[in-house]
Parts: sequence; C-alpha cells; structure tokens
Amino acid sequence: MNQQQQQQQQDVVFEGNSCVKKVTLNRPRKLNSLTYGMVSQMLKKLNEFETDPSVKLVILKGNGKAFCSGGDIVDLYGHSPPGQWRLKESFYKKQLIIDYLLATYKKPLVALINGIVMGGGAGLSMHAKFKIVTENTVFAMPEVAIGHVPDVGASHFLSRLPGYFGEYLGLTGTRLRGADMIACELATHFLLSKDLHLLENALDKVTSSDTAAISQLLSKFTLGKNDLKEQSAYYTSRLPIINKCFSRETVEDILLALEKQAEIGKEKWVVDAINSLKSTCPTSLKICLRSLREGRWQSLEQCLARDYTISYRTAASHDFYEGVRAMLFDKDKNPKWQPSKLELVTEEMIDQYFVEVKDDKSEPLRLPPRSNSIVAATSKL
Repeated sequence: MNQQQQQQQQDVVFEGNSCVKKVTLNRPRKLNSLTYGMVSQMLKKLNEFETDPSVKLVILKGNGKAFCSGGDIVDLYGHSPPGQWRLKESFYKKQLIIDYLLATYKKPLVALINGIVMGGGAGLSMHAKFKIVTENTVFAMPEVAIGHVPDVGASHFLSRLPGYFGEYLGLTGTRLRGADMIACELATHFLLSKDLHLLENALDKVTSSDTAAISQLLSKFTLGKNDLKEQSAYYTSRLPIINKCFSRETVEDILLALEKQAEIGKEKWVVDAINSLKSTCPTSLKICLRSLREGRWQSLEQCLARDYTISYRTAASHDFYEGVRAMLFDKDKNPKWQPSKLELVTEEMIDQYFVEVKDDKSEPLRLPPRSNSIVAATSKL
C-alpha cells in the first residue's frame, strides 16, 4: 500500500462490532470535506455492510467540529482548468450514487450530525433514516454563493420542507441550528453533545435492524422540540413572511417582495436575505429556483439525475470557476458574475442547464437498480 492509499484510509475510518458498523469521516482540519478516495472507500464499504447479514445498523459520524462540510472543492477544482469535466466526473457520480444508496439502504442508518454539515455532507446525512443533531449543528446549502446550486438531492429534501422554507434556504444559503432542523423536520432527534457518547455506547449494543426498537432507543437519550429563539431561522413569526415572499414565481419577484417587506420593518433577517440575493450568482439563483420547483413533485431518482446534469453544465461555466476563485482561492469575496444581473439572465440560458447530458465527453447519471423502495415524502405546501 502506497502513502497516498494509507492517507485515504486514514481520512475515513471504518470500525465497530459484528452487528454495528461505524463510518467516521476523519479529516478534521479540512472539516471532513470529501475526496475521491473517501467517496470510493465509503461506497465499497457501505455496499459490503448492506449485504453482510450480521450487520444490523450503520452509524455515520464525523471527527472534530464538523460532520462534513461537503466536497473538497479546493482540491477537486484547483488542479483542473474549466471544462475538464472528466477529472471530476467519477467523484461526483460516486457521490450521487452513495446518496441514493443511503436513501434506499436496507439497514437502519443513524447520522450523528454534531457540527457543520453542508453540501455533500447534507447528501450523506439527510438521506439517513435517523438524523441526530445537537446544539453544535450548523446546516447550510450555500452553493449559489460560488456559482453552483444545491445538489446531492437537495431539490428533493429542501422542496419538501413546510411551505417555501426550502426556497429560502436554497436561495440565500441561510444557516440552521439543530433546533431549527428539528422544527422544520430536516432532522429526527436532538440531544446535547455531551450525551453523544452515551448514545453511541447504547447503539453499540444493538443486535436487531428493527427500526421501531432503534427509534425507541434514540428517544431515551434525545430531547423534545426546543423553543426557538427569535433569531432562529425557523422562528414562528418569520414563516408567513418567508411563504409570502419565496412563493413568488421568479427570483426577481422574490427579491421585490423582500424589498417591500423591508420597507414595512427592517428586520435583520429580511435585509440579510436581500443582500444575499443581490450578491449571489444571478444564474445560479434562477437554476436553483427552477430545480427546487421541479423537485417538489419528482422522485429522488429524478432529482439526482437533474443534479448531475446541472453540475455537468456548471463545471464548464465561467461563474463556477469565478465563484470558487473569489470565495475559496483568492478570497477577495468579489466575484464577477456573467451575466451580472438577474434581468440579464434569460429563460433560454437557464434551459441549457437542464438539457440531459448526451455527448462524447459524458453520459447521463445511471443509478444502480435498488430493490428497497423509497417512501415518497410529500410536499408540505
């Protein structure tokens, strides 16, 4: 085994007993961001655990202050010029296949989300059967800020949040804390981080895949719904305003509605949403809104296929590389978007990002056949 393979093994750790397996993301200095080697190892091991009759439960967790901050974009895109999709294609396809595997997994999955969870980290955790959050959890899908869009099935799980809260999260990149995630049903259980080790010790003793029994066990350690603070993203008084503004048909109309709301009362979160929409990539905003609206009525398979198509298109775009440059490499936080304004982004431009991939360079995403069906979550409009 060479040094690179040894490092990849250290970046994700597989451990546990005969009945309970643990997958621990182990790049704490990089906020457990995903590399090609990590994704490849996880896909292989998760398939092995699923087919091993002795394995009854799988636990996903992260080492350090993050569960997973997403794909390692600096590593993945820093070594290839715009348009070189093949250098990233294998990584991204495997990532989407893992997301689909987790959503259709035959064994119960428990995601221990203690810390930052963004982008690809949300793809790993939001598709698990049980999603445990703590007071340290910070969730966000901030992709529009770098000229991309929320992917990894986000158009499926965000669009099924109550009302138009998913549009709010996807278009603004607003961060949620653990209590918010419980309130909007992105997570299933909340507990204090100091009790995580007690929960893990109890889960280590599981010898059955009975989800009802596991749910009962989790309930012994977790707390009920917390009272949300006024500054919480899902605070009760915000929701009617979010629904009124983010239900509009276009991004321009959403922005106009927010500006009118700001005239009534300059609430900080409204002003923050306006500033975000005005500074974020105009093309990404329009792609994101359309993807969420389509995803609300589609299956996870359809959403993941569209995620791949959009990512294929954005990989060759000026905006994505400009966003990565400005926010992650040079860090001047002053990206030059093309087009630079919402009104300059036409429907014809957006249509191109939704055209299925059929060329000599690549092909559409092919998800593996799965016998375990997904229980379709319905939209909560």
